[in-house]
Amino acid sequence: METVKLNNGVEMPVLGFGVYQIDDAKQCEKAVSDALEAGYRSIDTAAIYGNEEAVGAAVRKSGIPRKELFITTKLWISDAGEERALRAFDLSMDKLGLDYLDLYLIHQPYGDVYGSWRVMEKLYKEGKIRAIGVSNFQPDRIMDLILHNEITPAVNQIETHPFHQQVETQEFLKQNNVQIESWGPFAEGRNDLFQNEFLKTIGDKYGKSIPQIVLRWLIQRNVVAIPKSVNKDRIVENFNIFDFELTQDDMNAIRTLDMNKSSFFDHRDPEMVKWLSDL
Repeated sequence: METVKLNNGVEMPVLGFGVYQIDDAKQCEKAVSDALEAGYRSIDTAAIYGNEEAVGAAVRKSGIPRKELFITTKLWISDAGEERALRAFDLSMDKLGLDYLDLYLIHQPYGDVYGSWRVMEKLYKEGKIRAIGVSNFQPDRIMDLILHNEITPAVNQIETHPFHQQVETQEFLKQNNVQIESWGPFAEGRNDLFQNEFLKTIGDKYGKSIPQIVLRWLIQRNVVAIPKSVNKDRIVENFNIFDFELTQDDMNAIRTLDMNKSSFFDHRDPEMVKWLSDL
């Protein structure tokens, strides 16, 4: 598995497996088990997903040595703040059944972010977390966090896919030594991504599917990706992207698909901030 080196020297797989919206515990455990069997070693979950226990069960049953795995979970808005964040971390660890976490992210840039970050810095220094980072933070929020805290986030997990490529944000993150990670690499099928004739033409050239082309495009941009599926064949297919390489012409051509806006929602929309905070 190819890796990227985070700003503290920790190696993170460029391809992981996400479990967002896999609500059924048995289905989630099976999907993670299938992913681990296929070769994935990075698993991404979150407290708000409600499936940390299922992820932990699959990890334990896999028999894969802990040091070979990279497990990520996230702190939700309702748990922001020093006391609540510490309790939330302990609860996530109990559910996952882990002694340490590879990556802990602040899931949304709302609430007492700085109280949460102080707790995460403390846990990091104690060796309970190998790397700490954020998710859905705009560049100004990243800079504010960097300037007023001791530890720079190792990762920012944000919406990144062919229709919202985050080119300028990625450059900003690179300049500040923060690794970009994509959530929603397939845009959840929006804009008919899975039927996109342009991507299909590129895929036909390599004998690869549209999802494989998208994932290959992301990792060649040094964007960590965490595709999700509950279909074993697709889980395996999404993993099989290390036996070919897109040309620079292909990479440039895919860049023309960028709409430079979210395919989901604006994290700065006051109504969306309220809706997320009420979850």
